[in-house]
Amino acid sequence: MNRLLVICGPTATGKTSLGIKLAKKFNGEIVSADSRQVYRGMDIGTGKDLPANPKFEILSSKQILNSKFEIRNYNIGYYLIKGVKVWLYDVVKPDYRFSVADYVKCANVVIKDIWKRGKLPILVGGTGFYLKAVVDGIETMGVEPDGELRRQLDSWTAGQIGSLLKELDRERWERMNESDRRNPRRLVRAIEVAVWKLEVGDEKLDEDVGSGKKRKSHFSFQNLASNLQYPTSTLFIGLTAPYEILYERIDKRVDERVKQGIIKEIEGLLKEGYDWENSALGKTIGYQEWGNHFVGSQFTVHSSQLRKEIIQRWKYNEHGYARRQMIWFRKDKRIHWFDITQKSWHNKVERLVRGWYNPDIICHKR
Repeated sequence: MNRLLVICGPTATGKTSLGIKLAKKFNGEIVSADSRQVYRGMDIGTGKDLPANPKFEILSSKQILNSKFEIRNYNIGYYLIKGVKVWLYDVVKPDYRFSVADYVKCANVVIKDIWKRGKLPILVGGTGFYLKAVVDGIETMGVEPDGELRRQLDSWTAGQIGSLLKELDRERWERMNESDRRNPRRLVRAIEVAVWKLEVGDEKLDEDVGSGKKRKSHFSFQNLASNLQYPTSTLFIGLTAPYEILYERIDKRVDERVKQGIIKEIEGLLKEGYDWENSALGKTIGYQEWGNHFVGSQFTVHSSQLRKEIIQRWKYNEHGYARRQMIWFRKDKRIHWFDITQKSWHNKVERLVRGWYNPDIICHKR
């Protein structure tokens, strides 16, 4: 059976540590589902926690070809961490615009490869959209950004963009919450999808009927996932903690990353030519907080007080991200939740996984 184990939850709950422990017990391999750990060179700020002198093994070209997969911009491979393969770190350079469609392409190749070798893929991460895309699919997630449309709407207000969306896709507008309706970026994206639907029509024709004019080739989830055997059974494990405990763990981890050398890591990336506007640096918590304090690749802060303020801002941003993650994951009723502050929670998780992975073993308790 093609089984898939998913470990999700907010940042700083120990998802990867649990994944490694379960991988050792159930002959598994980890597939990272983190939208920032895909970037090469962004190690400390994204919490990859790589071993000393890590070796990155790339999936062979033969395997890629057998999977009918175009590698182009990607490095698909794994790090060996505590004896367990961890996939989908360091997939692209920081200046590549990595999308959920990119992620699903890569994850599908890896999951299929793990299944072929008779092992259990363990999808681990806090990027809920990536997890949902792999497990459930999102039909229009591969709709490419329309640069011309974005330029046209760049000077529009959220109200004007919203009015246009209502005209194009009233149903989509009504499904949006108030926050989305005030967010120009999300409104523009919804318009791109609405325009795509109008262009391709229900039958997704490749050619305009009667005109002989070729239409731009568009992507759909069905095309993307057609080469993947879907899991016959998926188990969702969610890790959580009271917010005050979670914030303490986040703060401790931020302090550790500062000591590990986040500033030097940023300096190195800037020296390689990546900038704040056209790379993931300016869009990633743990990096963006430092952006206003560099001149070229030189960190300019000499005040210890200002440095503390930057670090505190980083912590607050991580707190907010953790809250948003919980809001997302709480909506999914398939998730079995475990409070990491409770005694024996590891044993309860292992018991649940064992009962699911080996149906011959009856699991009486969580």
